[in-house]
Amino acid sequence: MDENELFQHIEKLVDEEKTLRSRTGADGPSDEGLQRLAAVEKRLDQCWDLLRQRRAKAEFGDDPDDAQARPVDEVESYRQ
Repeated sequence: MDENELFQHIEKLVDEEKTLRSRTGADGPSDEGLQRLAAVEKRLDQCWDLLRQRRAKAEFGDDPDDAQARPVDEVESYRQ
């Protein structure tokens, strides 16, 4: 996935995240909605991590196409 494709994917995920957050009813979001929101957030974290990897590789003269998406568990364990 090149950088443009990655940005397009991120945009779609952000749009979905916004839609899911806006669907909260008076009782709050459904369990299904919460599960999907959590999955979208995790995938977004993976995408942002992949983008950072690609940019770091390019900055230091490596091939950005060598960057690989890391497992969700690894990305989610990073300290913010």
